[in-house]
Amino acid sequence: MAVDATSGIADLVEAMHRNIAQRAAPIGAEPAGNTRGITGVVYRSIRGVTRVVGGGLDLLLGQLLPLIERKFGDETAMSSNEREAIHASLNGVLGDYLDETGNPLAIHMQFRRNGLALPLTKAKLSSALPDCTGKVVVLVHGLCMNDRQWARADADIGLMLARDGGYTPIYLHYNSGLHISSNGKAFADLLERLIKQWPQPVAELVIVGHSMGGLVARSACAAAHHDRQRWVGVLRKMIFLGTPHHGTPLERGGNWIDIVLGVSPYSAPFARLGKVRSAGITDLRHGNLSDADWQGRDRFARSCARPLNVPLPAKVKCYFVAASKSQGSDGSSDESGGGSSDGLVPVASALGKHSDAARSLAAAKTRQYIARGLNHFDLLSDAKVHAKLRRWLTQT
Repeated sequence: MAVDATSGIADLVEAMHRNIAQRAAPIGAEPAGNTRGITGVVYRSIRGVTRVVGGGLDLLLGQLLPLIERKFGDETAMSSNEREAIHASLNGVLGDYLDETGNPLAIHMQFRRNGLALPLTKAKLSSALPDCTGKVVVLVHGLCMNDRQWARADADIGLMLARDGGYTPIYLHYNSGLHISSNGKAFADLLERLIKQWPQPVAELVIVGHSMGGLVARSACAAAHHDRQRWVGVLRKMIFLGTPHHGTPLERGGNWIDIVLGVSPYSAPFARLGKVRSAGITDLRHGNLSDADWQGRDRFARSCARPLNVPLPAKVKCYFVAASKSQGSDGSSDESGGGSSDGLVPVASALGKHSDAARSLAAAKTRQYIARGLNHFDLLSDAKVHAKLRRWLTQT
């Protein structure tokens, strides 16, 4: 990663050098090509030396990898929460890059319990989950997060549902920097394997998604419907906690920064820094759920193209929880969202509301809840939110 970053900075500096040397107009397109003469030789040399150094590091790390795996790779050994958090954050910001370059830091999707992978065979699941029931709840974390972060402030939604609802909680761990639709397809396939190998017949499947996790769950439902997978037949309820169903203004703001920087050839090279952010992050601009929303498109370009309209799965009860940092009484309301948000996701987006009625998810008011005085992450641990989820999931 350091080697690639060095090459990228060399490209940025050379572009600035070229634009200044050619006295480009202050407004307009960035000149094409590289620098010439001795200057060009210097920049080519920097990139060449960097590649040689990178090759040497790859060789050295390749020899060290078996030692690292023997010391830290044992899945029975618990790694620290801090390490897991850093690892998840890195994948959220650069996860697509890590995956494309085959970097061992890339997270590979799996179901986990207590931070440990669950092998998807009937015998091993029986051993790992001796008290499992026919009621399964799968919890899907959000951007830059991991499965262990559902435990917050001594509260864990999964454990609460196990204690009060008889559910067996399973936690999805995934690379949140990949496209949402890519994670959705992988999640659907993994659920199909889980249901097939579950030690006893599954009578009820529930999915709880926080933030981006709700979008991944919706994308998985669409993929499962297309592939006629069986797990959707036992899916009974879905709960969305602070999910940006119609996008988040923070990513749209980031896209505008890219555009503004690109107006002048003297600032255009710096727009490359903004384009480091992952595919998962840019998908949050409008809440992309399908491959068609990004394939064949420049994901950093300003586009008015709306994502495909993906309806909620049929015959599945869906519930929406939004948080608002503004004070007031909790509960469902007719609030459109306006300037109200949890600091990251507007209330309207979290409730699935849209100015275009055809795109609104139209959830019944009894299946909406606005938690006041909370931020985006408080949704994971707030006692009133937990109580609402408990009531929804114990209703027939």
